[in-house]
Amino acid sequence: MKTVRVVAAIMRDGNKIYATQRGYGEFKGGWEFPGGKIEPGETPEDALVREIREELATDISVGELLHTIEYDYETFHLSMDCFWCTIVGGNLTLLEAEDAKWLTRDTLRSVEWLPADLELIDRIEAVLG
Repeated sequence: MKTVRVVAAIMRDGNKIYATQRGYGEFKGGWEFPGGKIEPGETPEDALVREIREELATDISVGELLHTIEYDYETFHLSMDCFWCTIVGGNLTLLEAEDAKWLTRDTLRSVEWLPADLELIDRIEAVLG
């Protein structure tokens, strides 16, 4: 099975977390943490900065690794490094996503997360307290 290596930004603003709704592809309509594929020669952190700039026209600072998710979808294995991130510039313009929301601990489960992203919710809830 093919492995796809990606990165995801867990963007936090106080007690809120930013989530986007996928606007294309096989998982269109599902909610996820923004990010994307790591290009050859890129570090995960560099890939995340590039992807967020491309998808949201926003500059971020990449913080510590929250978790690496290993998840088997039907046609591929996903390896996703998930980093805490903060916004340092830009205004979160949706260039690829269908929708986006800031979610609190109480609303984190109000959207339909993609299966791999769902693994992070317990960890995020614990941090948001």
